[in-house]
Amino acid sequence: MTDVILETRGLRKAFGALQATDDVSIALRPGEIHAIIGPNGAGKSTLIGQICGSLAPDSGQVFLAGQDVTGKDTAQRAQAGLGRTFQISQLAMEDTVMQNVLLGALGKSAAPWRFFGAVLNDKALRKSAMAALERVGLADEQARVTAELSHGQRRQLEVAVALTLQPKAFVMDEPMAGLGAEGSARLTKLLDGLRHEAPILLVEHDMDAVFALADRISVLVSGQIIATGTVDEIRTDTRVREAYLGDEA
Repeated sequence: MTDVILETRGLRKAFGALQATDDVSIALRPGEIHAIIGPNGAGKSTLIGQICGSLAPDSGQVFLAGQDVTGKDTAQRAQAGLGRTFQISQLAMEDTVMQNVLLGALGKSAAPWRFFGAVLNDKALRKSAMAALERVGLADEQARVTAELSHGQRRQLEVAVALTLQPKAFVMDEPMAGLGAEGSARLTKLLDGLRHEAPILLVEHDMDAVFALADRISVLVSGQIIATGTVDEIRTDTRVREAYLGDEA
């Protein structure tokens, strides 16, 4: 069994003369939260796109649990066990909380294109969906329309949707974005408890959350990883302080 769950090897992606990612290699290990940080324009969104399948790399490979998934699209990677949350919410706001989670559970099932009306009454799918809602603390909100949820609750719901895929690894794109101190603290506690269910690759600007959660941090600047290490190692790295952290270290 591999000791690396999610891995990139030498990912490169250029847009014209702009080298968005340049030989990016990252490894996510069992039970850990590995944070990716860096300034705006560093290439974080491009890297996530390559990892999750929405962008094809110019060169390099992506592995999930030892399987080369470089040629697989986003849906195929989700089926293979890659759970993703987004910087900008992808939830169906007009649907209920339960309906959103059922859609995630349906994507993991063997027959994903059944009529949704039948899905609502599928006992196995509802059990999976309810377990995910209980895990994130939203079981009591299952009948609410998603648009009525607070921003923080929507973030929790996105995690629940990802959980229904029974992921081998999570990729989370700025889950703290738009949250106040209370919401960030709640979500930080939730993510901290998830790492042993599936390790998390966390792209985040909230450095308080990063320092509280990360086992390791990789710093992306101008498309290149300039440092990888523990929180203490990254905080004291002169290159990182100059390129990104500054006084936040």
